[in-house]
Amino acid sequence: MLRSIAVVCLALAPTVSGAVDVVAAVLAVERPRPAPISRLDLPAGDEGFQGARLATNDNQSTGSFLGHSFALLEATAAHDEATAALDALIDQGARYVVTLAEADDLLALADHAADRDVLLLNASAPDDRLRGAECRVNVLHVTPSRRMIADGLAQYLLWKQWDEWVLVYGSHPRDREKAEALRASAKRFGARIVTELEFADTGGARRSDSGHVLVQKQIPVFMQPARAHDVVVVADESDVFGVYLPYRGWTPRPVAGDAGLRATAWHPAHESFGATQLQRRFEALAGRRMTDLDYEAWAALRSVGEAVSRINSGDVADVTAHLLGDAFELAAFKGLPLSFRPWSRQLRQGVVLGDMRNVVSISPQEEFLHQRNRLDTLGVDEGESECRL
Repeated sequence: MLRSIAVVCLALAPTVSGAVDVVAAVLAVERPRPAPISRLDLPAGDEGFQGARLATNDNQSTGSFLGHSFALLEATAAHDEATAALDALIDQGARYVVTLAEADDLLALADHAADRDVLLLNASAPDDRLRGAECRVNVLHVTPSRRMIADGLAQYLLWKQWDEWVLVYGSHPRDREKAEALRASAKRFGARIVTELEFADTGGARRSDSGHVLVQKQIPVFMQPARAHDVVVVADESDVFGVYLPYRGWTPRPVAGDAGLRATAWHPAHESFGATQLQRRFEALAGRRMTDLDYEAWAALRSVGEAVSRINSGDVADVTAHLLGDAFELAAFKGLPLSFRPWSRQLRQGVVLGDMRNVVSISPQEEFLHQRNRLDTLGVDEGESECRL
């Protein structure tokens, strides 16, 4: 069911010769998910939408000088009504749709809109298959892939010379896929996984009445079989157990991945490369901190706005060609300019490493070089790609 469609139209500059009117949209496809373990991770409910609103403001500020206008539609739909919601957005003029959806829902949307004049911008699904064997010509990926996140983490761990890992992964499919990405990263950069442990989700209460007392007894026993190691690397996208591992292991070792030192697209404490001004503008707009989804939705629509301003056209084919071309760059507060990989349609970007309060580092690390672009040390490179368009 289509939950809501809101139109955000900003004050438009007077129409001039060559003016372009761009209508974009954000579509969130809902699937049931359990509450997070920590109440600090409870969702605000408007993640992604606020980032898109800020990008629309930014696009309008820049585009008004050229006579361009930008409008934003918003919709939320259950997964079995997502294609109908997409049709409604397209019928209202949306040609660039930021998707907040899981992989299978994104593929269904892409195939449904294959013959429509619309470009989908994936801001949430990290699945590597979407950039590989199941890539689609009408989808660009803004959010980092699992492999990019894993490579960003691995580079830092190897820079620290923490090259012997214990890999702990969950029993859900997305956890296993994250674990596979971490194995590939370890192989690429020379780490050694000395022990693998699976944490099975038995379906019990996520917030036990016995709380930390029970966890304090269980986790050391679970970790006891691990061989000597430098760091515990966690694959727990399902948020079942990862936050329990820091400070509770059998041996005192740092924890990284989906707990402890996290590798993400964005961090609310990030202030380098002018990020403070983005953070403040977002907080003034939304009244809260910027999340990964907000940043990715912002980057998606800012990419569109940048392309429209450069080529003076809102045509989907023209904008897509520019985004995938060598001339496109987006200044996005991560030091290195962002651009799209034409072979996988993935946005190149740095990976932020941080704990709950502080940014520790940003990958790619300086010591890891590439013949074309240092950002291509993160994720599947051109020669490895299975995407065939």
